[in-house]
Amino acid sequence: MGAAGVARLHGLFATYKPPGLHWKHLRDTVELQLLKGLNAGKPPAPEQRVRFLLGPVEGSEDKELTLTATSVPTLTNHPLVLGVGQGRSLLTDMYNAHLTKDYTVRGLLGKATDDFREDGRLVEKTTYDHVTREKLDRILAVIQGSHQKALVTYSNLDLQTQEAYEMAVKGLIRPMNKSPMLITGIRCLHFVPPEFLLEVQCMHETQKQLRRLVHEIGLELKTTAVCSHVRRTRDGFFTLEDALLRTQWDLHSIQDAIQVAAPRVAAELEKNLRLGPGTQQLHGPGWHGDNERPSPALESWTAGG
Repeated sequence: MGAAGVARLHGLFATYKPPGLHWKHLRDTVELQLLKGLNAGKPPAPEQRVRFLLGPVEGSEDKELTLTATSVPTLTNHPLVLGVGQGRSLLTDMYNAHLTKDYTVRGLLGKATDDFREDGRLVEKTTYDHVTREKLDRILAVIQGSHQKALVTYSNLDLQTQEAYEMAVKGLIRPMNKSPMLITGIRCLHFVPPEFLLEVQCMHETQKQLRRLVHEIGLELKTTAVCSHVRRTRDGFFTLEDALLRTQWDLHSIQDAIQVAAPRVAAELEKNLRLGPGTQQLHGPGWHGDNERPSPALESWTAGG
């Protein structure tokens, strides 16, 4: 694999994580496929450099030493593939930009478990006949409003200033540093009791926190609920359309994906980092995630992982 091919591996790309597959196993599998692809190519001819060797003149009986010029390979240009090059620093930039992610979260009314999963140890069963779509929508609006207030708090903005006021009016607020999970948009996509499907836009989340969110929604509705499925559909500026399927975890597909994503990655990071601390787009109750410009490793989880 020539230097040009290796250079095409500097950047970010997204992969689809099948349900139940741990992200570390996915990473190791992709890394192995990259190494196989790199090793399968014809190695470049080693660069030559001139080295002067001290020794006797060939064919001479004299013990006089002379300098002889010879050509030897230089080994300093043989790369070690330990990641996707400069893309590692781009991941740090993505983290510092506090980009949001989109999820679809499926809930099931009528029971509670010890870990908020559908297949967890059953703790309680409840009725849910009183729950309506309108009641659920009201609860979701309250949750979104409380999280947007928390977002202002973690942004360390003084809303008394004109700049902060204008940012708040435009809905451009983000936290200064790491924070608890913050929800910037949440709405119900489907409601057929006992099942309901939510679309959640958030940042700094964990899978357990998303499952707990379903549990807390159940409590607010005077019943119980468990989470049966969590699927990430957008990670920053990467969407499902960008994600490589398992059959595409090979060197050339990854190189192509990195090259296609590179202009968007550069533009989006520059835009988000230029906004500086305290800015993040908020969405009102009518938010629709599909209208967002899309971020890496898009995942499909069962509620258990």
